[in-house]
Amino acid sequence: MTAGHPLNFAHFSFKQLMELDACTRCGECIIWCPTYTEKKDEHITPLKKIEQVRRFAHRQYGLWARLFGPRPTAGAEITEHSRGTYDCTLCGRCRVVCPVHIDTRPLWLAMREQLVEAGAFPEIFAQVRDRIAAEHNNLGEPNSNRLAWADNLEEPPPAVGAGQLAELIYFVGCVSSLYPMAYSIPQSLSQILRRAGVPFAVMGAQEWCCGFPLIIAGMSRHAEELARHNVEAVRAAGAKRLVTTCPSCYHTWKDTYPAILGEPLGFQVIHAVELLDELLEQQMLTLGRYEKRVTYHDPCDLGRTSGIYEAPRRVLRSIPGLAFREMEHHHEHALCCGGGGDVEMADPELVGMVARRRLAQAQAVEAEVIVSACQQCRRTLAGAARKEKLRIRALDITEIVWEAMQNEGL
Repeated sequence: MTAGHPLNFAHFSFKQLMELDACTRCGECIIWCPTYTEKKDEHITPLKKIEQVRRFAHRQYGLWARLFGPRPTAGAEITEHSRGTYDCTLCGRCRVVCPVHIDTRPLWLAMREQLVEAGAFPEIFAQVRDRIAAEHNNLGEPNSNRLAWADNLEEPPPAVGAGQLAELIYFVGCVSSLYPMAYSIPQSLSQILRRAGVPFAVMGAQEWCCGFPLIIAGMSRHAEELARHNVEAVRAAGAKRLVTTCPSCYHTWKDTYPAILGEPLGFQVIHAVELLDELLEQQMLTLGRYEKRVTYHDPCDLGRTSGIYEAPRRVLRSIPGLAFREMEHHHEHALCCGGGGDVEMADPELVGMVARRRLAQAQAVEAEVIVSACQQCRRTLAGAARKEKLRIRALDITEIVWEAMQNEGL
């Protein structure tokens, strides 16, 4: 973008514009920012992002601008602001500690929308946008490969098709469908549901990316077609419930899709931890012993974004022999794994730095296993543990429950 080009503030709600001025500059948010802690770039901090956008707005619409005309914004300033904004994992810790209760995560998304319109965003996001448009997934793989994870199952789950109905649909998501490292997550949930006698179906090639990577990149308008397709496919199957193992898919379906459509979905959206918790309460799952020291990592989109904290802990504490350990930062103060906010695409080295800090917290409580309820958290933490040669396993909660079920009678 060139200097002097006006920025579009229509991406900000009236409340968000008020929040820009509500910031007291106390700096409380800074010490809680996981990426700033590692990178020490002030443009990452919530304080600096708010200060910068407020400065841009005053240059265009403030009293001086009204009297003498808007002042140009240097391209270097926009570049610095863009770098800091896209090095944010959107974890939401800053909102939790903000003394004036600024709802930061939607504010960061509005900033990204503004930057995308201005053409000041990492080029890789344009590539992701094009891949999703072409193949309906963020890897650019043929979408017909979405059921590759089920190839090794004795009884693969049925895929909904023309005229085929299913009361419960499992929306697998791009990562678990197309990253071999994450295949064990849908495999585990599928086998858990089958042993519990819960009928379900998957969408197969009818499943398109939920749109979350585009939404958090600041390209939400490109997610509208994806939302309409996915919702229509689930409605056509007559589903009463949709379950996800991905917190980002869960949040997108539950909260973003109704806003995009302007109407209720017509079916319930739940996360796998809620379903597991429900099945255990109904005594539909029999768990064997799991003799390990385990800690739980709260995924940002499941915890702070969606408010689900206790269900996964109830599930873990129900497993015989499991010794549960809580890390220093947990629940609403949990440290991000580093894999959120599309930061992996913009700065993969930064992701590893944040992940190492989280693993250090798990080691501090002598955990043998760090469990999450997010395929991206599992993938990020497992990758960092392998790179650092740490003797700790990173698992998804579905994997540990399925392992415990196979230990029944031992």
